[in-house]
Amino acid sequence: MPSAPPASHPSNRAPGSAASPSSPVRRLDVVVVGAGFGGLYAAYKFREMGLKIQGFEAGGDVGGVWYWNRYPGARVDLPSIDYSYSFSPEIEQEWTWSEQYAAQPELLAYFNFVAERLDLRRHFQFDTRVVSAVWDEERALWVVKTNRGDTFEATYCVMATGPLSVPKDPEIPGLDRYRGRLLRAGRWPHEEVRFEGQRVGVIGTGSTGIQVVQEVGKTAGELFVFQRTPSFTMPMRNQPLEPEYVAEVKRHYAGIREMARNSAVGGVRPQSSRAFFSVTPSQRRQLLDDAWKNGGLAMLGTFADLMINPEANEQVAEFVRGKIGEVVDDPKTADILKPRGYPIFARRPCLDTGYYETYNQPNVHLIDCNTDGIVEFTEKGVRTESGEIELDMLILATGYDGLTGALMAFDVVGRDGHTVNEHWKDGARSYLGLMMDGFPNLFMTTGPNGPAALANIVRISEHDVDLIAGAITHMAQQGLATIVPTRQAEDEWMDLVHTLSQRTLLSKAKTWYVGANVKGKAQGLPMFTGGFLKYREACAAAVNDGYRGFVFERQKEAAAA
Repeated sequence: MPSAPPASHPSNRAPGSAASPSSPVRRLDVVVVGAGFGGLYAAYKFREMGLKIQGFEAGGDVGGVWYWNRYPGARVDLPSIDYSYSFSPEIEQEWTWSEQYAAQPELLAYFNFVAERLDLRRHFQFDTRVVSAVWDEERALWVVKTNRGDTFEATYCVMATGPLSVPKDPEIPGLDRYRGRLLRAGRWPHEEVRFEGQRVGVIGTGSTGIQVVQEVGKTAGELFVFQRTPSFTMPMRNQPLEPEYVAEVKRHYAGIREMARNSAVGGVRPQSSRAFFSVTPSQRRQLLDDAWKNGGLAMLGTFADLMINPEANEQVAEFVRGKIGEVVDDPKTADILKPRGYPIFARRPCLDTGYYETYNQPNVHLIDCNTDGIVEFTEKGVRTESGEIELDMLILATGYDGLTGALMAFDVVGRDGHTVNEHWKDGARSYLGLMMDGFPNLFMTTGPNGPAALANIVRISEHDVDLIAGAITHMAQQGLATIVPTRQAEDEWMDLVHTLSQRTLLSKAKTWYVGANVKGKAQGLPMFTGGFLKYREACAAAVNDGYRGFVFERQKEAAAA
């Protein structure tokens, strides 16, 4: 397997990273924000089109969320062969995955390999944040400023910031008083962290918290898990990939990718057209047992109507609760770990390797924050309603300001001084999840109002970048200066997003999907729930109908507008 270049490798250093505030303004065709899956592919695609580009990445290197997420147990929950690029047959053939579900070091090595193989690092400034992007109406371009004091002017801006890139701390008082070692899962240190003999606390039991707990519990002197809302998690059943199987995959990648692009989830995990109540109770039980044994997200694809039929959903939820009771020795602990009050799969589906078994260890303690809530952080640890728990280390696995957080974290100013924060004050809105009314030539990849977190983010990223590239090519051929969606098109798309969201149980849980994890955030399910294939078809229909819903202007028209 190809490995990542060392930190001292010249390709790991961003050219021009020592730029001073007095640097001259650089004129570009495209600015790309983010060096994850979307940003790297955008840099490659636009470069191959002959465009002058500049990318910016807040992290020290490529990888997006996988550059930051170095916490113990960090691992992808989609099959590795699916969670990888399809645009380059050379990359597909030259890279070999070692596990069915790759761990963070291997995922980061993959990003490094892609960046090295395609010579993409030279297009990015790392350790650099964009602090503002302001539309200049007279010149029909974006003026982009960074925290280094540099200014860039570009015809197009592509926000490849991803749905999960802004971690959030818990809204509990006193965090700044804590004097032990504070660790954030979303900004984990690069050096090894050891837990032997330490009293460790973990706050958060979503996908990240589950991975942290099952790993830290192996070595911590004592581990205290503070749980408010338990998650449904199923066995991952990870395994090494045999060379014979990898060779088969490489021979059939083209077909695998085509199946993924034409699926509802943008991937190859099992799906079914079977309705839950169309088979007998004994057959349903056998199907669920088989899915549990096979692992991964097989259970989610066993029946087609789990997210629209509440009774079917509850029966599957009760099946998983039964499995928790079989694994966890202490009945009281098992009962606290059993999720109730929301539909299974309405929160992000989680996969684990021995998570529930971890609570059978004498060094692991589960704190039910519903009956013993956290009052505050103290100098020594965490104070709950029943008393103080002293901790040497505190790990925050409290999630992200999802979908909208990254684009609302800096100043993005469109026409007439209208900002993204104003545009989204009542919730994220856009046309096709790609562009917003009032923000010409500003594109998003894997943005809100598209499939976002509900489908394979790599397939979404490639689709979005290809669509953006097509629009830019169309404009160049027609001598057009700007593209922007109409308010009517945006309204109609949002009506469709809202209508579809009412048909799914996804909106029935308080999750980051609906903004419930951020105080004061507008509530709602700002994702297209019709599936990846239907999303692709909607985008293609708009393009094939002469870019229906978009308005183009020529250079003189843009300057006079």
